Amino acid sequence: MPKSTKFPEQYDIIVVGAGHAGCEAALAASRMGQKTLLATINLDSIAQLSCNPAIGGPGKGHLAREIDALGGEMAKIVDKAGIQFRMLNTKKGPAVWAPRAQIDKSAYQNLMRQALDQQPRLSVKQLLVTDLIIHKNKAVGIVTSISLKIYAKAVILTTGTFLNGLIHIGETTCSAGRAGEAASLELPRALARCGLETGRLKTGTSARIHKDSINYKCFIPQKGDNPPQPFSYANIALPTQQECCYLGHTNTKTHQIIKNNLHRSPLYSGKIKGIGVRYCPSIEDKVVKFPHKNRHQIFLEPEGKNSCEIYLNGVSTSLPADVQIKLLHSIEGLERAEIMRFGYGIEYDFIDPTQLKPTLETKSINNLYCAGQINGTTGYEEAAVQGLLAGINASLQLGNKASFVLDRTQGYAGVLVDDLVTKGTREPYRLFTSRVEHRLILRQDNADLRLSGFGYKFGLIEKEKIDKIEKTKQSIAECISLMHKLQEGNSSLAKILKRPGMTYDKIRASGAKLPQLDSAIKTQVEIEIKYEGYIQREKALVQKLKKWEEKILPADFPFQKIRGLKKEAQEKLSVIKPRSVGQAMRISGVTSNDVALVLLALGKREDVAVCRR
Repeated sequence: MPKSTKFPEQYDIIVVGAGHAGCEAALAASRMGQKTLLATINLDSIAQLSCNPAIGGPGKGHLAREIDALGGEMAKIVDKAGIQFRMLNTKKGPAVWAPRAQIDKSAYQNLMRQALDQQPRLSVKQLLVTDLIIHKNKAVGIVTSISLKIYAKAVILTTGTFLNGLIHIGETTCSAGRAGEAASLELPRALARCGLETGRLKTGTSARIHKDSINYKCFIPQKGDNPPQPFSYANIALPTQQECCYLGHTNTKTHQIIKNNLHRSPLYSGKIKGIGVRYCPSIEDKVVKFPHKNRHQIFLEPEGKNSCEIYLNGVSTSLPADVQIKLLHSIEGLERAEIMRFGYGIEYDFIDPTQLKPTLETKSINNLYCAGQINGTTGYEEAAVQGLLAGINASLQLGNKASFVLDRTQGYAGVLVDDLVTKGTREPYRLFTSRVEHRLILRQDNADLRLSGFGYKFGLIEKEKIDKIEKTKQSIAECISLMHKLQEGNSSLAKILKRPGMTYDKIRASGAKLPQLDSAIKTQVEIEIKYEGYIQREKALVQKLKKWEEKILPADFPFQKIRGLKKEAQEKLSVIKPRSVGQAMRISGVTSNDVALVLLALGKREDVAVCRR
């Protein structure tokens, strides 16, 4: 083994990996005053959208807006690099409205790279990290493939799908973290030496085809919203000229081709051992698991304004190349499709996220944080928000300040992290609105009102922005109060607004003396009044549950010594080490009776029969 050389510079925080988690972690840390190094295997692949060229959607759009509210970068770049914007689920209630944008992949990468390069106190270097430097049970640096030892006070791992990454295309396999990029083979051994337990997951991607090889007459145009709504709260409007997507379908001929070649699919031949994404299955899985369906949707999504590549959303596959050609050519409109990149499946290592604290710091090694797909999640947005939270908490730790943990009543990000560290995951985790109990008050439209105070506190939001948000809150409250006071006939304007089909503008047009509001404030007023009863009930429940989140459990609490506590509860509580009674109540296998015994042991005789929503 060559002798290692100590790198002359020392950092406060080293971030390993420059995907969406790594970029947000590095930016947050450096903006909070930490001298930060972002180490990546390939400088040309920073912030790459490895799968579909889109950000947002149900749950994911909420996360992107929460990232923006906390002072992250993703939403700002989406507004600059977006080529189509849509608000999904608008025919349903506002709790599930979700922004989604098609992205110019190249533009997104370039803009994120600019943000990183221009950020003070942040260095970006092309390095393959092969080992961690651990001293007295604390992460103090990294070792690289060129025998450099680089020291820091904390390390954040955001390795994506690169840990022992293995790509599958039919019978062919190759070691890779992503198509055309080397896997990380030595770092997983370092994690094992740290005592971290790992598992194996699988994800995949679809083929890309040349835009000129498509018969668009066979597809249904899917246009963006007019006018489009920005992702970032800092923006009021966006350019209205947008790219078009298209909707098509597979058919019985396509499905038969797949069925005839299942023996060549690594998913069904037994070659792939990792567990795949439940909510984004491959086309092979769709055909096998939904045999009653004669067709499945396909969306043609452009990868950029100046790109010839079209992403085929809905036909992720790891079938052999020759089968991929046949199945695509069987689809109406794709008879002459020219494949530019073949789809593939990828297996990779992840760590069991119950080994993490709610701050995303590992329990076994101090100052070692993990964020993104290494924690078992899937999706750019889930990764980015974890990176942001890890960067914030590592910075707070180094400054001897209280950690930052959002609970489930405060944001989608809180639900995501709580699910991971409390319940763990055996499959790639994706955040949906259905996972969020308090989604009516945790909407995508009010993330800035909910969370920007934290961003300002950490120095990630400027005072001008927080002042504007406070004025917005005041305007909303004053308008709601006014609508309750003003009468038209025997009804208040607030009651009139609750009527089906009624809007603020219609009431104002009828002659009511109401102020003219910008669209964002108007939306807030309408939602808060129309759903007033439901919102008040939800807030009352949040207050009821809050007391359990505030009952903090000592980090070294001896659960094994509690008399009467069943063995399963002892084991799970001892492993997960919940930070609060509220978290303890959400651990699978821990009952209300178990929690009552914990409270008795704490000397707090209280009734714990609360709603386990």
